Amino acid sequence: MKKNLILGLTLVAALVMTGCKSKESNYKKAYERAKAAELAQQTETEPVSITPVVTPVTTTQTTPVVEDDNTKVTTERLTVLNGGTLKAYNVVCGSFKNPDNANNRRNELVNAGYSAQVAQNPETGMYRVIATSFDDKASAVSSRNTLRAKYADAWILFRTY
Repeated sequence: MKKNLILGLTLVAALVMTGCKSKESNYKKAYERAKAAELAQQTETEPVSITPVVTPVTTTQTTPVVEDDNTKVTTERLTVLNGGTLKAYNVVCGSFKNPDNANNRRNELVNAGYSAQVAQNPETGMYRVIATSFDDKASAVSSRNTLRAKYADAWILFRTY
């Protein structure tokens, strides 16, 4: 009798455990119902109308800005090592402690069509690679701005004798 009772209780427990399992199909049906409700809600909303923004075109007349008045200029005494002669305002495209590096930059500038020179500051020992040289500051500023397309750190040096 005890065997039958234990067997019966085991059978009931097995049925209870297997009867509580959720089926995958139930989850799938719930997901499909939620998706359908979401799509129905999206189609019930009113369509949004888009109005293009038109920006009015205005023409303004600009005057060129003269930059030579407030452009920073460094002053140094220089000795030309190779190249031609230097004028008062010089556009420097490289500054090196090693003369070989300075000559390499000079050759690069000469190949690009500039009459570059290497000059040394006897006080600091630095070798300055000068791409262009001018008598007036405005021309030097213009040349420096052009050279900054390739040499971002180009600067103007005023040569003292």
